[in-house]
Amino acid sequence: MTTPSEPAPARPGPNEIMSERRHLINLAYRLLGSLADAEDVVQETYARWYAMSRQRQDAVDIPGAWLTTVASRICLDLLGSARARRERYVGSWIPEPLPEHGEWDAGRTDAAASDPADRVTLDESVNMAFLVVLESMTPAQRVTFILHDVFRYPFAEVAQIVGRTPAACRQLASSARRRVRAAQPPAAPAARQAGLVRQFRQAWEAKDIDALVNLLDPDVTGIADGGGVVDAVVRPIRGRERLARRFVEISRLAPDVVILERTVNGRPGLVAQQDGATVVVLAFDVAGERIKRIWAVLNPDKLRPWTTG
Repeated sequence: MTTPSEPAPARPGPNEIMSERRHLINLAYRLLGSLADAEDVVQETYARWYAMSRQRQDAVDIPGAWLTTVASRICLDLLGSARARRERYVGSWIPEPLPEHGEWDAGRTDAAASDPADRVTLDESVNMAFLVVLESMTPAQRVTFILHDVFRYPFAEVAQIVGRTPAACRQLASSARRRVRAAQPPAAPAARQAGLVRQFRQAWEAKDIDALVNLLDPDVTGIADGGGVVDAVVRPIRGRERLARRFVEISRLAPDVVILERTVNGRPGLVAQQDGATVVVLAFDVAGERIKRIWAVLNPDKLRPWTTG
């Protein structure tokens, strides 16, 4: 209760509430690996806020914290059902790639460029290799790790969101860190990544199998996600000779495809376009002097921002 000498606490206005949108999208994308799902989560979060009475809204001390808690819990529920859906998914499921439409030069990415709606801050926590590791975690482990290690929420707050004790959350985060360290060798310098991806594009366009082989690690893995909609390789391709020949076959089957250099989830990648529409986005994992993994997203639902953005 306030007295005449104490002004009533300022009621959060619409601008203050909506200013949390970018943070919520950032959080939900990392938790779900899908920009479309992240936007749905944020929409549902705001719907729950505005469904509350003014009295209940006024009782919330920190609206941003309330929105983060609700969005995180929605994501936690979705992750549980997503695992069952992805078990029925046709072929490999790859996180939705984030576009950043500025071209890059060797050793430099256009950090000032924005994604489709300035939605997601591009950093190491959205690179494709990192997101793929997150897919191997349990929902509680993923939410705990992202909230604490990426967004720096204290374990006491994380515990309230995931319904575990702070001690249990510490264990979840610790095991998640071990997974990340084991799955992600030190990344090559930015200049080396960009140079290798550019050489890959040139060799692909030239249909030069030997040049492609020399750029790939002997144990390289290529993974394609067509979502059962596009004819894609259902199982990963392992070995550099097999993968190089596959890329040359694709180039011969679609000679009119234009290959562009684009930033994909904050790292150098490639985009193939046909008649102005994006038909595949390639993300690369570079370690040392070779390309270790290539992720090819062909699912049209995941490519809409690349054509319309």
